[in-house]
Amino acid sequence: MTDLPGRPGPRAPERQAGVDPWTGLDPAKLEPDLRAMTRIVLRPIGSPLPLGFFTVAIDNVLVSALQWGMLAAADQRAVALIVFPAFIVQVISGIFALSARDSIAGTLMLSFATTWLVDALVFYVNPPGAVAALGMFSVVFAVFVALMLASALLKRALAAVLAVAAPRFLIAGLADLTGSQPLAQASAVLGFLLAAVAMYTAFTLLLEDSRGREVLPVGRLGAARQATHGSLADELRDIERQAGVRRTL
Repeated sequence: MTDLPGRPGPRAPERQAGVDPWTGLDPAKLEPDLRAMTRIVLRPIGSPLPLGFFTVAIDNVLVSALQWGMLAAADQRAVALIVFPAFIVQVISGIFALSARDSIAGTLMLSFATTWLVDALVFYVNPPGAVAALGMFSVVFAVFVALMLASALLKRALAAVLAVAAPRFLIAGLADLTGSQPLAQASAVLGFLLAAVAMYTAFTLLLEDSRGREVLPVGRLGAARQATHGSLADELRDIERQAGVRRTL
């Protein structure tokens, strides 16, 4: 139906500033109401890191002993049976670390769990080409650990574990690819060093949890130190932007 000549047609309603044209709501007025209705519930859990680092230490001792020659090559299947339970423990540690909203620690624990599963399967089955494939895996994992190191510098104890793990896996991979016994023994030495650093980190974190304060130096900096020395208000700052609270990751 057309409008009559000389008669103005119906005017469209004027759009108010700040009003969403689709919903007709003003976000500036709606957001304070949403914040007043929102409640964030946190479930405290025990730190899984001491268990995870103890597992890293024990498994590195076994694998390094095999690389050095302290254990015979015929003992690979026995080592695999010991390493496989560590894979399960490491996965549990990683899942709880992610539940505690520590993506760096969770990623580290679960990535180490992957190496234990790979080692256990290769040592037990020993398929054709296993040594070269394991070497390639170790080299790629060393690159991944080096990238993780760049994001873990605020936790010096964790960074120390990664700083030793990167060359340890790199040299282990090169030893498998080249068949060099000196490189295998160098990797074993780094493996024993990694076990010592991981054992210290695990003991330090366990002692800190039991005493409720830092007893031995962990070397936290910035936000990592604020997490243990700051107030609850500091921890809750910007929590709406944390993973698990915001709508998308």
